[in-house]
Amino acid sequence: MHAALPDPSALDDDGLLHRIRAGDRDAFTLLMRRYNRRLYRVARSVLRDDAEAEDALQDAYLQAYRALPTFRGDAALGTWLTRIVVNAALMRQRKTGRLAEIIELGADYGADDASMAHDADDGHAASAQPELAALRAQTRRLIETGIDKLPTAFRTVFVLRAVEELTVEETAATLDIPEATVRTRYFRARAMLREALAREIDFAIEDAFGFDGARCDRIVEAVQQRIAADSSN
Repeated sequence: MHAALPDPSALDDDGLLHRIRAGDRDAFTLLMRRYNRRLYRVARSVLRDDAEAEDALQDAYLQAYRALPTFRGDAALGTWLTRIVVNAALMRQRKTGRLAEIIELGADYGADDASMAHDADDGHAASAQPELAALRAQTRRLIETGIDKLPTAFRTVFVLRAVEELTVEETAATLDIPEATVRTRYFRARAMLREALAREIDFAIEDAFGFDGARCDRIVEAVQQRIAADSSN
């Protein structure tokens, strides 16, 4: 009686790699799902376009699948895949005529996601969820726009460090740059993003607690009704 094969989802990267080399396409599907979010974010940090990032990611996966039989494991599989995605994104960038920029930075969504999960469990805050969700969505769009405006080199470092939470060492290995460069770009990226967000917040503050429109009309009408009521007494 043959022993049952282990569930691919329970395998680490090396186990998946063994199954893929044996011709198991389901294992490759699982590998893609395991790394999709990170690799998509990396591709988008270079291209700043959702559709182009998806296409670059597909190109990179095809390249990786073809090259997996010769993958020697000199780097972690995730690092190797990320390098392929970066190269695929840069190739697509050159093909589409986009200018390559050299700067990166990142946004920390982890704390926001955790607070949202906490709030979802808080019955007292349940009534505020729609407004809170809208505010967070608006804030996220603001942050994503700020990240998109960063030069490419800073933007990619930021995404890997802040969004994907890779270490300095992992980011340096992934992008094949010195650790000191990672630290410098990440620091500058955060500073640039803070400055950009601060400007947006300053503009927003000027419009805070707006009083024109429906609110103004409602108060005027209510007062007029009360004056009319007093006059009739």
